[in-house]
Amino acid sequence: MGTVAWVAYSPVKGLALELADQGQLTELGLANDRRFFFVDENDRLVNAKGLGVLQKVHAVFDEPANTLTFRMPGGATVSDEVRLDGELVATFWDWRKPARLVVGPWSDAVSDLAGKNLRLVMPEHTAPDRQREGATSLLSTGSLRALADELGVDAVDSRRFRMHFGIDGVDPHAEDTWLGKRVRLGDAVVIPQGHVGRCAVTTQNPQTGSPDLDTLKALKRYRGELETTEPLPFGVYASVVEPGIVRVGDPVFPL
Repeated sequence: MGTVAWVAYSPVKGLALELADQGQLTELGLANDRRFFFVDENDRLVNAKGLGVLQKVHAVFDEPANTLTFRMPGGATVSDEVRLDGELVATFWDWRKPARLVVGPWSDAVSDLAGKNLRLVMPEHTAPDRQREGATSLLSTGSLRALADELGVDAVDSRRFRMHFGIDGVDPHAEDTWLGKRVRLGDAVVIPQGHVGRCAVTTQNPQTGSPDLDTLKALKRYRGELETTEPLPFGVYASVVEPGIVRVGDPVFPL
């Protein structure tokens, strides 16, 4: 049996990852995670893979008050009530995702920071990368230790991998053995569906957004020959079959 090591989310896809004591896991994902995302002038998703500087911006979405606040690098805040205007269909990886344009100061603030014209949009529901089958994600702290050993460093910051839940007390890569199984996660039950293949975002320092650790080369060395659902695997994505609250310290075990 393992326990929940962390609960992490980001109200705006690509911005800084936030840590919480607990989260409400729904069939569509972690509540208030990725409620917004940015698109470019061609209505294509923009994230930290191409714009690491986005990770310097922290976001808080107060859903009852319908307010969104950005804390910008240097400490300035940009905050207002969320108002929605025109519609668009965003290119979101391999999908076309309907969304509404968000009216307010956030697009200009982040465009100035990124040096690129960006627009903030809000889809109807949360926007995980792998839709419902990948509504949430799991990564063991043992896997992080194994990667740190491979890299020859003391530790690897879990925020590089932007996973909802960390799992303490299980063997490295134990999450790989849970594919297709029902797994108790606090009050919720999930079924891991596949491995999370990694990209250049994981090479970036989660505080600065600048590349400083060659995680991809390390994963290729010691995980590249495995038979997995995606290349360079690290952690798993999962569907949610029983929604519920998940708290740091809650038990985690396959049923």
